[in-house]
Amino acid sequence: MVPFTAAMDDARIALKTLADRVEGLAHPTLRLGVTGLSRAGKTIFTTALVHALTRGGRLPVFEAMQSGRIARAELEPQPDDAVPRFAYEDHLKTLSQVRAWPASTTRVSELRLSIRFATARGSLRTLTLDLVDYPGEWLLDLPLLDMSYEQFARQSLALARAPARADVAAPYLAAVADAPAAGPVDEAKAREVAALFTTYLEACRTEKLAMSLLPPGRFLMPGDLEGSPALTFAPLDVGDDTPRAGTLGAMMERRYEAYRNAVVRPFFRNHFARLDRQIVLVDALSALNAGPAALADLERALDGILAAFRTGRNSLVSTLFRPRIEKVLFAATKADHLHRASHDRLEAILARLVERARGRASDHGASLDVVALAAIRATREARVRRDGHELDAIVGTPDKGQEAGGHVFDGEEEVAVFPGELPADPDTLFDPSGAGFRGLASAVDGDVDFRFLRFRPPAGIGAGPMPHIRLDRALQFLLGDRLA
Repeated sequence: MVPFTAAMDDARIALKTLADRVEGLAHPTLRLGVTGLSRAGKTIFTTALVHALTRGGRLPVFEAMQSGRIARAELEPQPDDAVPRFAYEDHLKTLSQVRAWPASTTRVSELRLSIRFATARGSLRTLTLDLVDYPGEWLLDLPLLDMSYEQFARQSLALARAPARADVAAPYLAAVADAPAAGPVDEAKAREVAALFTTYLEACRTEKLAMSLLPPGRFLMPGDLEGSPALTFAPLDVGDDTPRAGTLGAMMERRYEAYRNAVVRPFFRNHFARLDRQIVLVDALSALNAGPAALADLERALDGILAAFRTGRNSLVSTLFRPRIEKVLFAATKADHLHRASHDRLEAILARLVERARGRASDHGASLDVVALAAIRATREARVRRDGHELDAIVGTPDKGQEAGGHVFDGEEEVAVFPGELPADPDTLFDPSGAGFRGLASAVDGDVDFRFLRFRPPAGIGAGPMPHIRLDRALQFLLGDRLA
């Protein structure tokens, strides 16, 4: 049944891809996927990208913009009528008028841009850019397509029993021990274990743990599937054997298959499989702050993400029937939470995180790169005197209601933060016996830890170019060759 379903998916993908390519002969089109794990800044990045293309900005590395070859970029009706439109105007209004960050991505959305540009030889052409914005948690579900329930259960339980997760997983693990897979079907027990499993996944996302590898993704953002049997299952201790019919394990396995068929396969078929290029936004700083265990978990998640991509250079046949993602950019966000002296080091850490994945992409002919960026910069740099010494600092306005060191911020006052420096050698951060990254503020006894402060967007957004860090580098990698 599974091979037949996969074959049907391949046929549907091929037909849709062929239709896309036929349209692309008359109107060259590039489909760019924008994703990332929770709180990585997907919505902010997409909004900043559209604003930069349509209104311009200070983008010295983005050659087509810097040289003036982009004549105009305009929003057009999106191609898929059944997919929600990315609410660019609403997000821009939230940033500029409320000085607040837009709501996080919880579903797939699209936006189409028409870019009129002059080639290097002077001829005028048009590139249609389709942006596909989707939650990174859904991306982490794609490996489930090649994973049986037994494999999923073993992997999930191994993660839950790991030292970094064991405490928050304790109630769920206790419920697993009290729910033998060989036991009778029990709807109440299934709902109880599924609820505890979901609570455990949610706890793993807190700033203290900052775990990243947390499938199934829809458990964390259920949407209209909340309460359905497809979201009412959990990994049980099934061992190596397929659960027998009529058991609780068989019930969980059936619902796992329903999740794969109702949630994962349609996302893969209708959206992911049609992408040409991809940016994956990574909140590496949260993992750094949480320590080596969180970094190791993020490394596994990023490795799984790239394994899910059909990366590789497109041939004529693959372009028509089995497209591959030609370019993947991993971007460490929130670079504005660090002084510029650490930006290159943040990139080096991200490169270390995707080292294994980079090798696999290269073997398949794909191009992969990393960048540290802030699509919209919320801070500025300053030199601040402290205890007789001049120190590098960043200055920003914390969100109203945040608290640090007993002080509650009102949303209007600025604060200078001493973020410290990232180590020159990334490997020191991956040492399991290490304490992880500690900023300067945390290294001083009795000082306040400002590392988790959320800064408001800067004033004046929308009126002119948006302040950013290395957004132009990302645009050049993702779009530069198609605008040459």
